[in-house]
Amino acid sequence: MAQGFDPVAATNAYLATLSPEAHAKATAYTQGGHWVLLWTAVVGVLISWLVLKSGVLVRVRAGVEGRKPRPWLAVLVVLLVDFVIEGLLSVPWDAYARWWREKGYGLTSQPFAGWFTEHGMGLAIGVVSSLIVYSLLYWLIRRAPRTWWLWAGVATTVVTIVFFIIGLFLIEPLFNTYKPAPPGAVRDEVVAMAKQVGVPSDKILIYNGSKQSNRYTANAGGLFGYGRVAMSDVMFKKDADLAEVKGVVGHEMGHYVRKHVLLGALFQGLVALVGLFLVSRLFGWTARVLGAKGVTGIADPAGFPVISIIITVLTLLATPITNSFSRWGEADADHFSVVHFNEPDGLAKALVKTIEYRADSPSKLEEFIFYDHPSVRARVQAMMDWKAAHPPSQTPITPANAGAQAESEAPH
Repeated sequence: MAQGFDPVAATNAYLATLSPEAHAKATAYTQGGHWVLLWTAVVGVLISWLVLKSGVLVRVRAGVEGRKPRPWLAVLVVLLVDFVIEGLLSVPWDAYARWWREKGYGLTSQPFAGWFTEHGMGLAIGVVSSLIVYSLLYWLIRRAPRTWWLWAGVATTVVTIVFFIIGLFLIEPLFNTYKPAPPGAVRDEVVAMAKQVGVPSDKILIYNGSKQSNRYTANAGGLFGYGRVAMSDVMFKKDADLAEVKGVVGHEMGHYVRKHVLLGALFQGLVALVGLFLVSRLFGWTARVLGAKGVTGIADPAGFPVISIIITVLTLLATPITNSFSRWGEADADHFSVVHFNEPDGLAKALVKTIEYRADSPSKLEEFIFYDHPSVRARVQAMMDWKAAHPPSQTPITPANAGAQAESEAPH
């Protein structure tokens, strides 16, 4: 440990750079978000139940099939009707949870018209992608009625990777403008970082992330040697210095180099396998409890709201498990950043800026259940522990920890 350097005091000093009012606002937003998670599930279940009880899907399926079974066409038409109805019914709640609430906490400057347009685009894309995925699911159910859940779980890994690639290169550019980062110190540093750790360095981009959100973010996306580094303009509007850029971009490069997308796809496949197995066992009982009249079985697309309700409930219950996996990946990316680029103060300063939408010091239980990232306190503490274990050759005082220690490494 560097002489005179106290990691705990340094962590407290970083967190103290925000006012008590800012911390209180962040806590209110974060804990309110826990209720939003619950109510989103409740709203989803309610909408699916209303569609199921209306009997509209049974009538649509009967109308499509007539006297001759046409399972492919019935699935496509019934699911299209369901997705459109449920998507439209969910708009009021989505507007509250994803726009009005964000606006109220100052986390977006996007006008409602802009949000609504993008939401409609997202709904259309979601309908198309869901039609593809669930048409394949119903095909598996028809072809392998006993083991469909096993094959679907395996397929989920492949589908996750395919949709990640499509999203990265085709979908994201529909919502934001990506431009090459202008020549200068930031671009030169990021290119050097990419070359250092084997990340593609020919696409260093800046995108207008402030269009949707005032959150401080960047990402390094790609697979199999194809990818890009993209930094939100929010990073520069909030006066990020080079040390912060290196810390944050290094974290995102960690996701790429450590193959978190592939690991995440495998994890999603495992979760889907367990979840779909439970769907196969719970469908009949749930359909009876919900009064799914006219639904002939799990292979009947008119019963999709039953599947949707089961998946919604299981997803909510699995939140602590999926969040734990996500926290592991984020901590691993933090470690990658500080090991390869040695900017503990830069990453710590950037992390403090994320407190506005993620309270810094939750209880262990709250973090376990609700946090998909480690708490800011834990992440800053990890940076300061690293700094203590790897003392720099020069240690000038920094404003972030002046008074909390005798000497400190300044971001560079």
